[in-house]
Amino acid sequence: MMRTDGHLLDNPRSEAGRRCDAHAALFDPTTFRHIERSGIGSGWRCWEVGADGMSVVSWLAKKVGPTGRVVVTDPDTGWVPPAVRPPVQPRVHDMGADEPPGEGFDLVHARLVLAHVPDRERALRTMIRALRPGGRLVVEDADPALQPLACPDERGPEQQLANRVRHAMRDVLAGEGVELAYGRRLPRLLREAGLRQVGADVYFPFTSPACGALESATVGQARAQLVAAGLVTDQDIDRHLANVAAGGMDLVTAPLISAWGRKA
Repeated sequence: MMRTDGHLLDNPRSEAGRRCDAHAALFDPTTFRHIERSGIGSGWRCWEVGADGMSVVSWLAKKVGPTGRVVVTDPDTGWVPPAVRPPVQPRVHDMGADEPPGEGFDLVHARLVLAHVPDRERALRTMIRALRPGGRLVVEDADPALQPLACPDERGPEQQLANRVRHAMRDVLAGEGVELAYGRRLPRLLREAGLRQVGADVYFPFTSPACGALESATVGQARAQLVAAGLVTDQDIDRHLANVAAGGMDLVTAPLISAWGRKA
């Protein structure tokens, strides 16, 4: 279940498609707003790092048009549709070890990637090095440590179980080397790396149908690890997934912190 870049929740698993769909529903409007701010337009050269499905890639391709380029990298690109056409260019790439897939990019974007990369500091330097002077970096990562509960309104056994499963998920992720508080460090890291015009904001989805879809897909994908760690049982997970499917809980996701800056 671990990718070469340390990602516990890897793309090839069947649940990953549902997770990507949920991420798109929850986060694409925020991602698009931040990238729009960069001034993206026809002819731009973009690098989408560890693509979280095809929604952002397809949107970037429309923005840059036939004269632009969208390089999409991931340790396993088998999930990329075989019929993909230019300007989209898939590349197999390990963010924690490989050199950038080119230089002179106008935009480099990563969503929900770097916190899972073992050598995330090197990965961030690689992304910045790939930018042209004046190029824009947009990095987005969740911060589960900032809001650790699945149900802030813990009013009954269903919510208590949901929060116990969420705590177990955090323990498993931390045990796999994921930095749960990475998102909050992004603005400082971008400034320390020499980027200019650094800014950041936080999006915190609450009580959306996509929150339930993301919870079900994520717990289903990590089920074996959660049970093997002795943190919850199969019966706990079955009951939690049934509670989520019933739609009676106000679920939240971890806050998504978006940070951006411009290379001098």
